[in-house]
Amino acid sequence: MNNNLCIIDGGMGRELQDIGAPFSQPLWSAQALIEAPEFVSMAHQNFVNAGAQIIIANSYACVPFHLGEARYQRDGAKLATLAAKIARQVSLTSTHVRVAGAIPPAFGSYRPDLFDAQQAAKICLTLINAQAPYVDLWIAETISSVAEYDVISTALGGNEKPSYYAFSLDDTSPTRPLLRSGESVELVCRRICSSQAQGILFNCSVPEVMLQAVKVAKQICQQQNRLIEVGVYANNFMPIDTDHEANQDLQLMRELSPQDYLNYAKRWYEAGATIIGGCCGIGPSHIQALAQWKSQLT
Repeated sequence: MNNNLCIIDGGMGRELQDIGAPFSQPLWSAQALIEAPEFVSMAHQNFVNAGAQIIIANSYACVPFHLGEARYQRDGAKLATLAAKIARQVSLTSTHVRVAGAIPPAFGSYRPDLFDAQQAAKICLTLINAQAPYVDLWIAETISSVAEYDVISTALGGNEKPSYYAFSLDDTSPTRPLLRSGESVELVCRRICSSQAQGILFNCSVPEVMLQAVKVAKQICQQQNRLIEVGVYANNFMPIDTDHEANQDLQLMRELSPQDYLNYAKRWYEAGATIIGGCCGIGPSHIQALAQWKSQLT
């Protein structure tokens, strides 16, 4: 890839809402899969047209937390398969686009206190099996604790496709980066370095806390003599509280323009990030700004 930089897509949930897809809590981004999957194709295509080189399957909400237990048992795997199929179909419109299968938090974003390892392992395997035929790589998203990482990495352990792990950070700790569990980024980076993972990413946290996390990750990888990619895809939210109720109301947005976001991205790249995109509230215009900047790098 040019300039050793890969651009991934932005936040699917907000993009679906912005283009008029059916969208409400608790179904969130799964509602479009259920009622109007053509909007999912449209949202992916918008990010591809903006310059994304990796699109993430819209399977984030294909878990009991969003679908409810009964619908998950009946339709969860089928919806995750559909999400991966749609992403694969859109990827074929361009020669440079890869599809990432999404492994989301099984019990809601930002809440390590709700994590159940035994149930999470089953959900992870269901999502992996449902998406595997249609994806090129895996991104486990919005991981909030080491325990959550351990379960997902075990579930992906026998998979031959590249695996990337994206951690959500405490929005209030810019100088010493912490997971939402309060565990240190140093700790999880050392775990990553002792695994077969291809990358460590930081996602769905405010941009202000990302730079130091990138620096720590690069330092640990160098100390461990591991060539692991480091990346960032931040959100466009106001800081998230520890007692956040993900299925109640939509999170409050801030007003990060494409240029604002690009200014952060440049600093992440200078610190060693080679995968950059966006999470919730980062739309095609932000991704286009990243892609145009990438094309100008020498």
